Amino acid sequence: MTHLTLNSGASLPSLGMGTYKLDGAACARAVAEALELGYTHFDTAAMYGNETAVGRGLAEAKAPREKLFVTTKVWRDSLRRGAALKSCEASLKNLKLEYLDLLLIHWPNADVPLGETLGAFAELLDAGKIRHAGVSNFTVSRLKEALALNACPIACNQIEYHIHLNQEPLRAFCAERGVALVAYSPLGKGRWRDDELAARIGAAHGKSAAQVALRWLVQKGIGAIPKAGRREHLAANLDVFDWSLTDEELRRLDTEPRRERLIDWDVAAFEE
Repeated sequence: MTHLTLNSGASLPSLGMGTYKLDGAACARAVAEALELGYTHFDTAAMYGNETAVGRGLAEAKAPREKLFVTTKVWRDSLRRGAALKSCEASLKNLKLEYLDLLLIHWPNADVPLGETLGAFAELLDAGKIRHAGVSNFTVSRLKEALALNACPIACNQIEYHIHLNQEPLRAFCAERGVALVAYSPLGKGRWRDDELAARIGAAHGKSAAQVALRWLVQKGIGAIPKAGRREHLAANLDVFDWSLTDEELRRLDTEPRRERLIDWDVAAFEE
């Protein structure tokens, strides 16, 4: 496993387990199995409604807390100071944790001053409730605004990023400003498991198209949190660290002509 270095100096495992749409006993079982396989980075959110199940899986596996990196998110209707603080407390209770490794603004909300939310995150940092603060679904302009406020360190921006949505300007800006980039939907919600170009490249390495899609992110210095509920998929997703794509293969994936944004809700506003 490789790691990203956060602006605090802490390490974030390059590959984590996404849990969106996993719930109940199946979610808890998958989390526990992921820990058995070597995962230590887990991603959830208040909006997912599965923090309790994720917490149950972490507890069942009895993994040392200092070995885990747990991320959750505050939904856009809870970004006022008081609501953000309550959301964090609820997440801690659901996950049965004393602190969160990373708390993110799940989606920006133009109706709430960004400084108010980041100010609340600064309070949580000072109180030891969270170790790092960050954002999700922030464009370059929004990230510039967050950084300019200087309310608290921005450790991470979590965005949709995959072989059919290569957001190079945003990646470059994050790298320049020391903000770790983590990709959600890195396998295109399963669509890229049969991607023709990735499959051709994978055949040369004895790997699947999905593994090529994840390896592409790892080599670009981007974290990834593919969702997986089955042990075989969890194991396969981890098998991306003992081989490399060639420079030519990276170039071909970088310049893949199709562009497909999968997460495009009404609350979103993206720069293209």
